[in-house]
Amino acid sequence: MTDASDAPSGKTSSFGFRDVDAKEKVRMVRGVFDSVASNYDLMNDLMSAGVHRLWKDAAAAKLNPRPGETILDVAGGTGDMARRYSKMARGAQVRMGGEDASVIVLDYNAEMIMAGVDKGGEPEMSWTVGDAMALPIPDASVDAYSISFGIRNVADVSQALREARRVLKPGGRFLCLEFSRPTAGPIRKAYDAWSFHAIPRIGEWVAKDRDSYQYLVESIRRFPDQATFKRMIEDVGFSRVTVTNLSGGVAAIHHGWAI
Repeated sequence: MTDASDAPSGKTSSFGFRDVDAKEKVRMVRGVFDSVASNYDLMNDLMSAGVHRLWKDAAAAKLNPRPGETILDVAGGTGDMARRYSKMARGAQVRMGGEDASVIVLDYNAEMIMAGVDKGGEPEMSWTVGDAMALPIPDASVDAYSISFGIRNVADVSQALREARRVLKPGGRFLCLEFSRPTAGPIRKAYDAWSFHAIPRIGEWVAKDRDSYQYLVESIRRFPDQATFKRMIEDVGFSRVTVTNLSGGVAAIHHGWAI
């Protein structure tokens, strides 16, 4: 899942282990996801041995979609999370009654959106191309905002967080599922060995694109650790921010409230 965004010229942003002009990162990230879109879901299964599905299930349960809510899934890619949200909201609707939920899948990359549309959606879902740093969404208009495995790809993470805060209604929920920092040394060593050596090779064999998957591995290493990212979320105005580590911190859910 991806989103990259415009940023002021002269500002730098990380692209893997390199620092590049923020506007150049937008172009480079778009190229990465143009390349990987057709194999994105298959590669997720191969890279994580299917564990990413359990992480996504845990994140969806944490968000707890309800009938009648408007849920914005930023960097929604091919719609994996949005399908979960739609089905969960519909299940709650059967039990509780109420209106249909609305789940908006927004991604900066049109190729990813097209791959998602081709894969098929749920009745609650709609698709749009948009920018995480300048969301085409009115102030205080959504009940829940999620971004999964995408925020590390934006040119300015803090600006993306400010936009999340802007579009949420008072009492709205923020959720971010992202690769993070393993909490134990042995897990960290094993994960580094797997990600740096195996993932680029799998990308080369399956997607015929080693460089894009090398970038994705490097981008994970450059992303802030759990505590630092928690502070960034709090700094833009979210309250009651919690962190849930998954698989020993290989991934983490950050959750907060717009109150």
